[in-house]
Amino acid sequence: MATKFEDISKGPTDLLSDDYTTKTSIKCKKGAGPLAVTIETERSSSGSLSSKVGSKFKYAGLSFDKIQVKADGSNVLETSLKPAPGCVLTFKGSKGADLGIDYTTGKLRATGSLDVKDMSKLSTSVCLGLAPGIDVGADAAYSRSSSSLSAYGVGASYTSGSIFASATTASKFSQVNLGLLYTVNKELSVATTSLHSSSKPLESVTFGGKYNTDVGTVKAKLGSDGSLSACLIKKLYPSVTVTASGSTNTKDFSKIKYGLGIVM
Repeated sequence: MATKFEDISKGPTDLLSDDYTTKTSIKCKKGAGPLAVTIETERSSSGSLSSKVGSKFKYAGLSFDKIQVKADGSNVLETSLKPAPGCVLTFKGSKGADLGIDYTTGKLRATGSLDVKDMSKLSTSVCLGLAPGIDVGADAAYSRSSSSLSAYGVGASYTSGSIFASATTASKFSQVNLGLLYTVNKELSVATTSLHSSSKPLESVTFGGKYNTDVGTVKAKLGSDGSLSACLIKKLYPSVTVTASGSTNTKDFSKIKYGLGIVM
């Protein structure tokens, strides 16, 4: 399937950001007839618990991808509709309301999103599979308040065997993000991301890796600012996964934050 521009650097970004947490939470998923119900409960630093209940289902060709009620009384609604092959219309409503379109034809994928609540922002992106293993794309956002482009950028990714590399711009070309992922074997993968700008040629670097063991999947990462994080993802049963995570800073090991997540 054609790549969406926002996923053009997904490989190294996911390895270095997913699964790390400093929260204590439990997520329960259960089928209830045609509905898929999800209950998420999170424990705050003060010890209080907050929950949110969600569901998803399909009716008459319309997919209700997310219907959620949060503890503070706010709601989330996400729907999608496929009016034609390769075309998906979406709606995402929470504090705002965005109407979107996702169109795929061959190796081309284009997206668009309009803030239909305040009519204040229009975003669009396009990504093209230029050749086997090579994706290029661009995105832009228009702000009605300033009557100008509020953001724009370009990017490209390259995949060859076990190597994946990506480069994207941000902050109106003033910043470049580089990503690299190397799959050593089926057990071990290593990745790095770095941020560069004209004012700071090497603003930040993050190194990390993922190792699949008999105990579970171990992930760790180290940032140039001294931040150090590690986590263990263990599947206890086919439908129960536990993630234990911890983070600290190499400049002060006395401050350690822990996180525990359970999905069942």
